Amino acid sequence: MDIVVTAVGPDNVGLADPIIHYVTGQGANIAEIQMYDHDEAALFAMLCRIQLPTEAFAPLKSALEQIGRLKNLSVRVWSPEIRCQRPRLAVCVTYRPEPALALLRAIRDGHIRADVAVMIGNRPACRGIAEQFGVDWQLAGDDAGRVNEEHLVDLLDQYEVDYVVLARYMRVLPPAACWKYAGGRIINLHHGLLPSFPGLRPYHDAFAGRMLTYGATCHFIVPELDAGNQIIYQSTFTVPPGFKLDDVVRIGQEDNEPRCLVEGVRRVVDREVQLHFHRVVARTGRG
Repeated sequence: MDIVVTAVGPDNVGLADPIIHYVTGQGANIAEIQMYDHDEAALFAMLCRIQLPTEAFAPLKSALEQIGRLKNLSVRVWSPEIRCQRPRLAVCVTYRPEPALALLRAIRDGHIRADVAVMIGNRPACRGIAEQFGVDWQLAGDDAGRVNEEHLVDLLDQYEVDYVVLARYMRVLPPAACWKYAGGRIINLHHGLLPSFPGLRPYHDAFAGRMLTYGATCHFIVPELDAGNQIIYQSTFTVPPGFKLDDVVRIGQEDNEPRCLVEGVRRVVDREVQLHFHRVVARTGRG
């Protein structure tokens, strides 16, 4: 069984040792380990990917959470194999309804084998979509759309989420939140082709560069790193010379972006790909 352990908390000495010693003492094979000290935020973060028999998961989770309480660390122990047939998704939204709507339709129609446990918005614009599909809705933003990130993580924990899908969610997740759900658990839709067109206005930037091909990118979120090696899927469309920018944006938002997100999430849910040392790789031995 593939197990991902994350630990995040105030920086201090001797935080990783008890976790590593425990998992190795259980005979775990360590496939990946990363540790970071974010000096400016005085934050310690660790990810450890291990292999253990299925029956070892529950006692491991209990023991590591106890270590977290002793060391003042937020510890999460998760395996993609626990609910591999129907993983639980949290869909985070802001204004644009099309990507989330396409995802919910794909799940309803059986194209994506998953369940949306909750839809979380920092704005109320997409609440009607959640209600239309009978999905729990949570408003996590204040009147200005600002999000209490601790509350957001609490919601993800409360709904026992396997994957977080940022469906044109127009907020940047801070490093602490990213590390708590690290290991290929946060999927983002960017409305431009990466790495060429990052930022908030990729359509406008591509148009200014006289591009005739536009696109969208579905990628894993990795704390404080670019998305160059975390791309899950990209979809494109081509327009003739002289095509108006407004029409480019309309096609991108209404058709291309939703298609890109659906296929990207499907690849992750079907476990065709996984994130390993910040790179998307084809998963071997799928099943």
